[in-house]
Amino acid sequence: MKAASQSIRVLVVDDEAPARKRLRDLLSKDRDVSQLFEAKNGVEAVALIQGEHPDIVFLDVQMPGVDGFGVIDTLGAGNMPLTVFVTAYDQFALRAFEAEALDYLLKPFGDARYRTMMERVKKRLSELRADNAGDANAFGPELLKLAAARAKPGEIWNWMVVKKRDATQLVMTEDIDWIEAAGVYVTLHVEGQELLYRAGLATVAKRLDPFRFVRIHRSSLVNLRSVALLERRSHGEFEVVMKDGKRLTLSRSYRADVEAMLGQSL
Repeated sequence: MKAASQSIRVLVVDDEAPARKRLRDLLSKDRDVSQLFEAKNGVEAVALIQGEHPDIVFLDVQMPGVDGFGVIDTLGAGNMPLTVFVTAYDQFALRAFEAEALDYLLKPFGDARYRTMMERVKKRLSELRADNAGDANAFGPELLKLAAARAKPGEIWNWMVVKKRDATQLVMTEDIDWIEAAGVYVTLHVEGQELLYRAGLATVAKRLDPFRFVRIHRSSLVNLRSVALLERRSHGEFEVVMKDGKRLTLSRSYRADVEAMLGQSL
């Protein structure tokens, strides 16, 4: 059922200007959106929620300083507007569920996914305004799907099974220093050892903890805990110096991924 036309005040919170513009462009086409506010960090978001009382907040999870969950912790879940989390990492799904978010947009999201989410948000808002909140489901289907997936054991690898001729070696992912593409396989660099794992780099990267491992080059990803320092090179590139002295290249095309993970610019 299509929600009735209604005046909606929206707050977009994201530390990245292109991400705010993406949502702003979509929301500006919606005639139900009467006012649109923007915040580039959690501190601004708290002030705007308290001062402007938006109906909906699109809340980025990872931001420097006060992040998305920090905003909720500061205000209390019961004092939040209808909340849609927006992030590049589905690892946050369970925490979003616990924070009573209405739905969840995983970057990059398409127009169709946005429209589905907005229909649900408008329906929920209409129910709240009609004082029928008790009959409404608090969680969107995308969020429920992600939460269910993240609840499965083994979804994020804590161990990798390295098969050899006469034995199978279990390697804790936290012990891996870096991973290098080796044709259709990868080489795990683990405390001075080189172990061949029979899967491609893209496949492996999807199953590793996104708070620990980050892609730095099309042929390599690193465990940030094994990085000693980053040395600036020419044309926006850096050299990654590992704690064992190994030097790797952080290419320009992956610099943004590293900065997003750190929450800070290099």
